Amino acid sequence: MLTLDRTRMTKEYFIKLFETFNDLNVLIIGDVMVDSYLWGKVERISPEAPVPVVSVSKRENRLGGAANVALNVKAMGANPILCSVVGGDQKGTEFVGLLEEQGMETLGIIKSKDRLTTTKFRVIGNKVQMLRVDEESEKPLMEEEQIALIERFKKVLNEYIIDVIIFQDYDKGVISEEVIEMVVEIAMKKNIPVAVDPKKRNFAAYKNVTLFKPNLKELKEGLKIDFDHKSNEGLKKAVSGLKALLNSKIVLLTMSEDGVFIDYEYIGEKSTHIFPSIVRSISDVSGAGDTVISVASLCLAVKTDPLILAAVSNLAGGLVCEKVGVVPVDRQQLLNETIKLKFD
Repeated sequence: MLTLDRTRMTKEYFIKLFETFNDLNVLIIGDVMVDSYLWGKVERISPEAPVPVVSVSKRENRLGGAANVALNVKAMGANPILCSVVGGDQKGTEFVGLLEEQGMETLGIIKSKDRLTTTKFRVIGNKVQMLRVDEESEKPLMEEEQIALIERFKKVLNEYIIDVIIFQDYDKGVISEEVIEMVVEIAMKKNIPVAVDPKKRNFAAYKNVTLFKPNLKELKEGLKIDFDHKSNEGLKKAVSGLKALLNSKIVLLTMSEDGVFIDYEYIGEKSTHIFPSIVRSISDVSGAGDTVISVASLCLAVKTDPLILAAVSNLAGGLVCEKVGVVPVDRQQLLNETIKLKFD
Protein backbone atom coordinates (compact mmCIF):
# COMPACT_ATOMS: atom_id res chain seq x y z
CA MET A 1 0.00 0.00 0.00
CA LEU A 2 1.33 3.44 -0.93
CA THR A 3 0.84 6.05 1.75
CA LEU A 4 0.60 9.70 0.83
CA ASP A 5 1.63 12.84 2.63
CA ARG A 6 -0.09 15.44 0.48
CA THR A 7 2.44 18.07 1.53
CA ARG A 8 5.37 16.06 0.17
CA MET A 9 4.25 14.61 -3.16
CA THR A 10 7.31 14.08 -5.30
CA LYS A 11 8.28 12.90 -8.74
CA GLU A 12 9.60 9.73 -7.11
CA TYR A 13 6.22 9.04 -5.48
CA PHE A 14 4.38 9.11 -8.80
CA ILE A 15 7.04 7.06 -10.56
CA LYS A 16 6.66 4.46 -7.81
CA LEU A 17 2.87 4.58 -8.12
CA PHE A 18 3.01 3.85 -11.85
CA GLU A 19 5.56 1.07 -11.28
CA THR A 20 3.17 -0.72 -8.90
CA PHE A 21 0.71 -1.11 -11.79
CA ASN A 22 3.14 -3.56 -13.45
CA ASP A 23 2.35 -6.26 -10.90
CA LEU A 24 -1.45 -6.14 -11.18
CA ASN A 25 -3.89 -8.62 -12.73
CA VAL A 26 -7.13 -6.87 -13.74
CA LEU A 27 -10.29 -8.84 -14.55
CA ILE A 28 -12.66 -6.96 -16.87
CA ILE A 29 -16.24 -8.16 -17.30
CA GLY A 30 -18.44 -6.54 -19.90
CA ASP A 31 -19.52 -5.90 -23.46
CA VAL A 32 -16.67 -6.18 -25.92
CA MET A 33 -16.69 -4.77 -29.44
CA VAL A 34 -14.73 -4.42 -32.63
CA ASP A 35 -14.08 -0.81 -33.62
CA SER A 36 -13.76 -0.86 -37.39
CA TYR A 37 -12.35 2.22 -39.11
CA LEU A 38 -12.36 3.48 -42.68
CA TRP A 39 -9.84 6.32 -43.09
CA GLY A 40 -9.73 8.60 -46.08
CA LYS A 41 -9.99 12.07 -47.66
CA VAL A 42 -13.00 14.16 -48.54
CA GLU A 43 -12.59 16.20 -51.71
CA ARG A 44 -16.08 16.36 -53.15
CA ILE A 45 -19.81 16.06 -52.47
CA SER A 46 -21.72 13.10 -53.86
CA PRO A 47 -23.86 13.84 -56.97
CA GLU A 48 -26.40 11.31 -55.63
CA ALA A 49 -27.13 13.10 -52.34
CA PRO A 50 -25.78 16.11 -50.39
CA VAL A 51 -23.21 13.99 -48.52
CA PRO A 52 -19.40 13.98 -48.58
CA VAL A 53 -17.58 11.28 -50.52
CA VAL A 54 -14.77 9.66 -48.52
CA SER A 55 -12.01 8.21 -50.65
CA VAL A 56 -10.76 5.34 -48.47
CA SER A 57 -7.00 4.98 -48.01
CA LYS A 58 -6.85 2.68 -44.97
CA ARG A 59 -8.98 0.12 -43.10
CA GLU A 60 -8.36 -0.89 -39.50
CA ASN A 61 -9.96 -3.03 -36.80
CA ARG A 62 -9.38 -2.20 -33.14
CA LEU A 63 -10.47 -3.64 -29.82
CA GLY A 64 -13.43 -1.69 -28.44
CA GLY A 65 -15.89 -1.50 -25.57
CA ALA A 66 -14.66 -3.43 -22.54
CA ALA A 67 -11.69 -4.51 -24.66
CA ASN A 68 -10.61 -0.87 -24.91
CA VAL A 69 -10.52 -0.86 -21.10
CA ALA A 70 -8.21 -3.88 -21.38
CA LEU A 71 -6.00 -1.97 -23.82
CA ASN A 72 -5.77 0.96 -21.42
CA VAL A 73 -4.93 -1.36 -18.53
CA LYS A 74 -2.22 -2.98 -20.66
CA ALA A 75 -0.89 0.41 -21.75
CA MET A 76 -0.48 1.31 -18.06
CA GLY A 77 1.66 -1.78 -17.50
CA ALA A 78 -0.85 -4.14 -15.85
CA ASN A 79 -2.17 -7.49 -17.09
CA PRO A 80 -5.79 -7.37 -18.33
CA ILE A 81 -7.99 -10.47 -18.49
CA LEU A 82 -11.30 -10.07 -20.31
CA CYS A 83 -14.41 -12.08 -19.49
CA SER A 84 -17.12 -11.70 -22.12
CA VAL A 85 -19.22 -13.27 -24.88
CA VAL A 86 -18.75 -12.65 -28.61
CA GLY A 87 -20.54 -14.08 -31.62
CA GLY A 88 -19.50 -17.17 -33.48
CA ASP A 89 -19.19 -14.97 -36.57
CA GLN A 90 -16.31 -13.51 -38.58
CA LYS A 91 -16.04 -10.45 -36.35
CA GLY A 92 -15.89 -12.72 -33.29
CA THR A 93 -12.94 -14.53 -34.85
CA GLU A 94 -11.33 -11.19 -35.70
CA PHE A 95 -11.86 -10.04 -32.11
CA VAL A 96 -10.04 -13.05 -30.65
CA GLY A 97 -7.29 -12.50 -33.22
CA LEU A 98 -6.91 -8.88 -32.11
CA LEU A 99 -6.55 -10.05 -28.49
CA GLU A 100 -3.86 -12.51 -29.51
CA GLU A 101 -2.02 -9.82 -31.49
CA GLN A 102 -1.90 -7.75 -28.30
CA GLY A 103 -0.59 -10.72 -26.32
CA MET A 104 -3.72 -10.75 -24.15
CA GLU A 105 -5.32 -13.71 -22.42
CA THR A 106 -8.31 -15.25 -24.24
CA LEU A 107 -9.33 -17.65 -21.45
CA GLY A 108 -12.34 -15.53 -20.46
CA ILE A 109 -13.82 -15.18 -23.95
CA ILE A 110 -16.83 -17.30 -24.90
CA LYS A 111 -18.10 -17.67 -28.47
CA SER A 112 -21.85 -18.00 -29.00
CA LYS A 113 -23.38 -19.16 -32.27
CA ASP A 114 -26.57 -17.31 -31.32
CA ARG A 115 -25.07 -13.83 -30.86
CA LEU A 116 -23.74 -11.10 -33.10
CA THR A 117 -20.35 -9.59 -32.32
CA THR A 118 -20.90 -5.89 -31.68
CA THR A 119 -19.07 -3.86 -34.33
CA LYS A 120 -18.94 -0.10 -34.69
CA PHE A 121 -17.95 1.06 -38.15
CA ARG A 122 -16.50 4.59 -38.15
CA VAL A 123 -15.83 6.56 -41.32
CA ILE A 124 -13.06 9.12 -40.83
CA GLY A 125 -12.61 11.78 -43.51
CA ASN A 126 -9.94 14.50 -43.28
CA LYS A 127 -9.26 13.35 -39.68
CA VAL A 128 -12.89 13.98 -38.68
CA GLN A 129 -15.50 11.31 -37.94
CA MET A 130 -18.12 11.59 -40.66
CA LEU A 131 -20.38 8.63 -39.88
CA ARG A 132 -20.79 5.66 -37.54
CA VAL A 133 -22.69 2.47 -38.36
CA ASP A 134 -23.43 -0.02 -35.56
CA GLU A 135 -23.95 -3.75 -36.07
CA GLU A 136 -25.04 -5.32 -32.77
CA SER A 137 -27.50 -7.21 -30.63
CA GLU A 138 -28.63 -5.84 -27.27
CA LYS A 139 -30.55 -8.91 -26.12
CA PRO A 140 -29.55 -10.41 -22.74
CA LEU A 141 -27.51 -13.59 -22.67
CA MET A 142 -29.49 -16.81 -22.79
CA GLU A 143 -29.44 -18.85 -19.59
CA GLU A 144 -26.83 -21.30 -20.83
CA GLU A 145 -24.61 -18.44 -22.02
CA GLN A 146 -24.88 -16.72 -18.64
CA ILE A 147 -23.98 -19.95 -16.84
CA ALA A 148 -20.99 -20.38 -19.15
CA LEU A 149 -19.87 -16.80 -18.46
CA ILE A 150 -20.06 -17.30 -14.69
CA GLU A 151 -18.11 -20.55 -14.93
CA ARG A 152 -15.47 -18.86 -17.08
CA PHE A 153 -15.22 -16.06 -14.49
CA LYS A 154 -14.59 -18.62 -11.76
CA LYS A 155 -11.99 -20.36 -13.92
CA VAL A 156 -10.08 -17.09 -14.36
CA LEU A 157 -10.15 -16.55 -10.58
CA ASN A 158 -8.70 -20.03 -10.11
CA GLU A 159 -5.83 -19.40 -12.50
CA TYR A 160 -4.93 -15.80 -11.62
CA ILE A 161 -4.55 -13.73 -8.46
CA ILE A 162 -6.91 -10.87 -9.34
CA ASP A 163 -6.17 -7.44 -7.85
CA VAL A 164 -9.26 -5.57 -9.08
CA ILE A 165 -12.43 -6.36 -11.05
CA ILE A 166 -13.95 -3.91 -13.53
CA PHE A 167 -17.53 -4.04 -14.81
CA GLN A 168 -17.58 -2.25 -18.18
CA ASP A 169 -21.26 -2.08 -19.05
CA TYR A 170 -22.54 -0.94 -22.45
CA ASP A 171 -26.06 -2.38 -22.18
CA LYS A 172 -25.34 -4.95 -24.88
CA GLY A 173 -26.60 -7.87 -22.80
CA VAL A 174 -23.49 -9.54 -21.37
CA ILE A 175 -23.96 -8.15 -17.85
CA SER A 176 -27.09 -8.99 -15.88
CA GLU A 177 -28.25 -8.50 -12.30
CA GLU A 178 -27.49 -12.15 -11.61
CA VAL A 179 -23.92 -11.82 -12.91
CA ILE A 180 -23.39 -8.63 -10.91
CA GLU A 181 -24.67 -10.14 -7.68
CA MET A 182 -22.57 -13.28 -8.04
CA VAL A 183 -19.36 -11.45 -8.97
CA VAL A 184 -19.67 -8.88 -6.18
CA GLU A 185 -20.40 -11.60 -3.61
CA ILE A 186 -17.29 -13.56 -4.58
CA ALA A 187 -15.18 -10.40 -4.77
CA MET A 188 -16.21 -9.37 -1.27
CA LYS A 189 -15.29 -12.82 0.11
CA LYS A 190 -11.88 -12.60 -1.59
CA ASN A 191 -11.38 -8.93 -0.64
CA ILE A 192 -11.06 -7.88 -4.29
CA PRO A 193 -12.14 -4.28 -5.02
CA VAL A 194 -14.81 -3.85 -7.72
CA ALA A 195 -15.05 -0.81 -10.01
CA VAL A 196 -18.00 -0.06 -12.30
CA ASP A 197 -18.54 1.99 -15.44
CA PRO A 198 -22.35 1.70 -15.65
CA LYS A 199 -25.11 2.11 -18.18
CA LYS A 200 -28.85 2.55 -17.73
CA ARG A 201 -30.18 -1.04 -17.68
CA ASN A 202 -28.25 -2.30 -14.64
CA PHE A 203 -27.58 1.07 -13.01
CA ALA A 204 -29.25 0.31 -9.68
CA ALA A 205 -28.00 -3.30 -9.52
CA TYR A 206 -24.37 -2.48 -8.68
CA LYS A 207 -24.78 -2.64 -4.92
CA ASN A 208 -21.81 -2.88 -2.53
CA VAL A 209 -19.17 -2.13 -5.17
CA THR A 210 -16.01 -0.24 -4.22
CA LEU A 211 -16.00 2.42 -6.94
CA PHE A 212 -18.88 3.57 -9.15
CA LYS A 213 -18.12 5.85 -12.11
CA PRO A 214 -21.18 7.27 -13.89
CA ASN A 215 -21.26 10.34 -16.08
CA LEU A 216 -23.80 13.12 -15.55
CA LYS A 217 -26.33 11.73 -18.02
CA GLU A 218 -26.14 8.26 -16.48
CA LEU A 219 -26.50 9.66 -12.96
CA LYS A 220 -29.57 11.73 -13.81
CA GLU A 221 -31.22 8.89 -15.75
CA GLY A 222 -30.27 6.26 -13.19
CA LEU A 223 -31.70 8.20 -10.25
CA LYS A 224 -34.51 9.75 -12.34
CA ILE A 225 -33.60 13.22 -11.12
CA ASP A 226 -32.40 16.51 -12.54
CA PHE A 227 -30.09 18.97 -10.82
CA ASP A 228 -27.70 21.81 -11.53
CA HIS A 229 -24.27 20.17 -11.71
CA LYS A 230 -22.68 23.62 -11.59
CA SER A 231 -23.89 23.78 -7.98
CA ASN A 232 -21.60 22.08 -5.49
CA GLU A 233 -24.53 21.43 -3.18
CA GLY A 234 -26.57 19.95 -6.02
CA LEU A 235 -23.73 17.58 -6.86
CA LYS A 236 -23.24 16.54 -3.26
CA LYS A 237 -26.94 15.84 -2.75
CA ALA A 238 -27.28 13.78 -5.93
CA VAL A 239 -24.15 11.72 -5.31
CA SER A 240 -25.07 11.23 -1.66
CA GLY A 241 -28.38 9.74 -2.82
CA LEU A 242 -26.50 7.46 -5.21
CA LYS A 243 -24.17 6.23 -2.45
CA ALA A 244 -27.14 5.53 -0.21
CA LEU A 245 -28.76 3.49 -3.00
CA LEU A 246 -25.69 1.44 -3.88
CA ASN A 247 -23.64 1.46 -0.67
CA SER A 248 -20.49 2.21 -2.66
CA LYS A 249 -17.35 3.53 -0.97
CA ILE A 250 -16.33 5.85 -3.80
CA VAL A 251 -18.35 7.63 -6.48
CA LEU A 252 -16.34 9.17 -9.30
CA LEU A 253 -18.64 11.33 -11.42
CA THR A 254 -17.29 12.42 -14.79
CA MET A 255 -18.65 15.76 -16.04
CA SER A 256 -17.04 16.15 -19.48
CA GLU A 257 -15.57 19.65 -19.84
CA ASP A 258 -16.35 20.34 -16.17
CA GLY A 259 -13.94 17.68 -14.93
CA VAL A 260 -14.69 15.05 -12.27
CA PHE A 261 -16.41 15.05 -8.88
CA ILE A 262 -15.40 12.49 -6.25
CA ASP A 263 -17.20 11.49 -3.06
CA TYR A 264 -15.11 9.08 -1.02
CA GLU A 265 -14.30 7.33 2.23
CA TYR A 266 -10.62 6.69 2.92
CA ILE A 267 -8.88 5.77 6.18
CA GLY A 268 -11.75 7.10 8.25
CA GLU A 269 -12.09 10.28 6.17
CA LYS A 270 -15.23 11.21 4.23
CA SER A 271 -15.04 14.08 1.78
CA THR A 272 -15.83 15.39 -1.70
CA HIS A 273 -13.72 17.23 -4.26
CA ILE A 274 -14.00 18.61 -7.80
CA PHE A 275 -11.09 18.42 -10.23
CA PRO A 276 -11.67 20.74 -13.20
CA SER A 277 -10.72 19.56 -16.65
CA ILE A 278 -7.51 20.85 -18.18
CA VAL A 279 -7.98 22.90 -21.36
CA ARG A 280 -6.98 20.77 -24.34
CA SER A 281 -7.38 20.57 -28.10
CA ILE A 282 -10.25 18.07 -28.29
CA SER A 283 -10.23 15.85 -31.38
CA ASP A 284 -12.47 12.95 -30.32
CA VAL A 285 -14.09 12.06 -26.98
CA SER A 286 -14.54 8.40 -27.98
CA GLY A 287 -13.17 6.04 -25.34
CA ALA A 288 -12.44 8.68 -22.70
CA GLY A 289 -14.69 6.94 -20.15
CA ASP A 290 -12.85 3.65 -20.78
CA THR A 291 -9.57 5.35 -19.97
CA VAL A 292 -10.91 6.97 -16.80
CA ILE A 293 -12.23 3.70 -15.34
CA SER A 294 -9.02 1.87 -16.29
CA VAL A 295 -6.69 4.29 -14.51
CA ALA A 296 -9.06 4.71 -11.56
CA SER A 297 -9.24 0.94 -11.09
CA LEU A 298 -5.47 0.54 -11.10
CA CYS A 299 -5.19 3.25 -8.46
CA LEU A 300 -7.95 1.51 -6.50
CA ALA A 301 -6.09 -1.81 -6.62
CA VAL A 302 -3.00 -0.33 -4.96
CA LYS A 303 -5.08 1.61 -2.40
CA THR A 304 -4.07 5.03 -3.68
CA ASP A 305 -5.49 8.10 -1.97
CA PRO A 306 -8.86 8.76 -3.71
CA LEU A 307 -7.86 12.33 -4.49
CA ILE A 308 -4.86 11.05 -6.43
CA LEU A 309 -7.09 8.47 -8.09
CA ALA A 310 -9.52 11.16 -9.27
CA ALA A 311 -6.84 13.59 -10.39
CA VAL A 312 -4.82 11.06 -12.40
CA SER A 313 -7.97 9.55 -13.96
CA ASN A 314 -9.15 13.02 -14.93
CA LEU A 315 -5.82 13.71 -16.62
CA ALA A 316 -5.92 10.39 -18.45
CA GLY A 317 -9.41 10.95 -19.85
CA GLY A 318 -8.41 14.35 -21.15
CA LEU A 319 -5.27 13.06 -22.84
CA VAL A 320 -7.07 10.48 -25.01
CA CYS A 321 -9.51 13.16 -26.20
CA GLU A 322 -6.61 14.76 -28.06
CA LYS A 323 -6.38 11.70 -30.33
CA VAL A 324 -8.68 10.72 -33.21
CA GLY A 325 -10.51 7.45 -32.67
CA VAL A 326 -10.60 5.11 -29.68
CA VAL A 327 -7.02 4.79 -28.45
CA PRO A 328 -5.45 3.82 -25.10
CA VAL A 329 -3.69 6.34 -22.90
CA ASP A 330 0.04 6.97 -23.29
CA ARG A 331 1.56 5.91 -19.95
CA GLN A 332 4.69 8.09 -20.17
CA GLN A 333 2.72 11.16 -21.23
CA LEU A 334 0.30 10.60 -18.35
CA LEU A 335 3.17 10.18 -15.88
CA ASN A 336 4.80 13.39 -17.09
CA GLU A 337 1.57 15.34 -16.52
CA THR A 338 0.84 13.60 -13.23
CA ILE A 339 4.19 14.72 -11.84
CA LYS A 340 3.06 18.32 -12.38
CA LEU A 341 -0.11 17.87 -10.29
CA LYS A 342 -0.75 20.41 -7.54
CA PHE A 343 -3.18 19.91 -4.65
CA ASP A 344 -4.70 22.47 -2.32
